[in-house]
Amino acid sequence: MATSHPTPRPDALTLEVVELIGEAVARFHADYEEAAARHALTGAQARLLSLLSLEPLPMRRLAQRLRCEPSNVTGIVDRLELRGLVERRPDPADRRVKVAAATDEGRRVARALRDSLRFAREPLAGLSEAERLALRDALRRMLEE
Repeated sequence: MATSHPTPRPDALTLEVVELIGEAVARFHADYEEAAARHALTGAQARLLSLLSLEPLPMRRLAQRLRCEPSNVTGIVDRLELRGLVERRPDPADRRVKVAAATDEGRRVARALRDSLRFAREPLAGLSEAERLALRDALRRMLEE
């Protein structure tokens, strides 16, 4: 029978880093929710619109990226479509599949939303370019799967 080796308890520095990451994430989410509300969007609507402002995506892919059920994505797309921010189109690669795409107005709102995020302007802007590059690279390494 294989014996399992207990994972060593994280050291104090690792625990502090985890706490700081948690605080940064909480501040980002609060800022994002406030920015979304200023545009009469929920956080989920804002995240979906931001994704679609980069490229049209099939509903199933949106659900994967947002880590939610496809039926939830359908409802979010429906509400954004009613506001003229999103439209459904046939997928050029497979006409049986529908993709959601941001309209011109949707891309404008997504850009305004991104521009209004204080978190990106204030704490990160206080770091030098070298510090932002180092932070980006460290986060990329942490998130590699």
